[in-house]
Amino acid sequence: MYELPKELIAQTPLEDRSASRLLVLDKLTGGITHGRFANIVSYLHTGDCLVINDTKVIPARLIGVKERTGTPIEILLLKQNGPLEWEALVKPGRRLREGDRAVFSEGALTAEIGRNTKDGVRTITFNCEGPIDEILSAAGDVPLPPYITKKLSDGSRYQTVYAEHSGSVAAPTAGLHFTENILNEFIKSGIGVARVTLHVGLGTFRPVKTDDIAKHKMHGEYCRVEPETARLINETKRRGGRVIAVGTTSCRTLESRADENGTVIPGAGKTDIFIYPGYVFKITDALLTNFHLPESTLIMLVSAFAGRENVMAAYRAAIEEQYKFYSYGDACLIM
Repeated sequence: MYELPKELIAQTPLEDRSASRLLVLDKLTGGITHGRFANIVSYLHTGDCLVINDTKVIPARLIGVKERTGTPIEILLLKQNGPLEWEALVKPGRRLREGDRAVFSEGALTAEIGRNTKDGVRTITFNCEGPIDEILSAAGDVPLPPYITKKLSDGSRYQTVYAEHSGSVAAPTAGLHFTENILNEFIKSGIGVARVTLHVGLGTFRPVKTDDIAKHKMHGEYCRVEPETARLINETKRRGGRVIAVGTTSCRTLESRADENGTVIPGAGKTDIFIYPGYVFKITDALLTNFHLPESTLIMLVSAFAGRENVMAAYRAAIEEQYKFYSYGDACLIM
């Protein structure tokens, strides 16, 4: 879909979260302007509503060994099914059988490898003495995407400043640009800030491999919209204000909880919504996002929102202007 020079893949976060660049795309005309994220408040109006995803990334990457043989094992936790049971990706998956045991943190934590589910996902049952959350936090690392090759010295830089509810295996990266000061600027300007929660899992970052994108199946991810959030968003729409989704995860949450009349219904549950060109948006009026990988469900959502040709033109312009891409990269505001 596009060719990206490797040097444009951001490897480390900026010292100042808000110092990134901002490409602004007019989805109707295809017009492109260039700005700075620190000035993002100037693009919104009093009466608009910003919607952020307050999920928090868990230390989901565990490095251990197979009991008895000492074979290295890597586990990426995806979704919690119970107090001690998770769904996970396991390496080397083909060499691990149901009932095999893995050892982490010199025996402070062990895990029994369970059955295979679809798409190579395994069930994992942990055993430990003490609070499992504390032990997992000590034993695990924040799972950075594979295109980031530099180790992160400060794990908080892969969290948004408003991260609150633990459960994601990847950050909602459009939110990484925000600071507390910028959020306060929105509020002072009469722009609402509403919170939703979507725990990012395998569904968000697994690429589309089917020739017919309509046959791609998303893995379910937990999302929640509180009554106060639904009220704020619905009132914004009734007043004629715009709803600006921060990131594809916020957008997917809003569209998942919308009825056919364009009203957000509060509630919680699993969503496997897959938004691709042809989708009619019910809630989202503008989208703040980063620049995404080719063949990802993320770039397909963005293409559905702004039109594929507009998006590809914006990506070409970003490459020409030496924008940084992906998780730690620059931002794009589509209006």
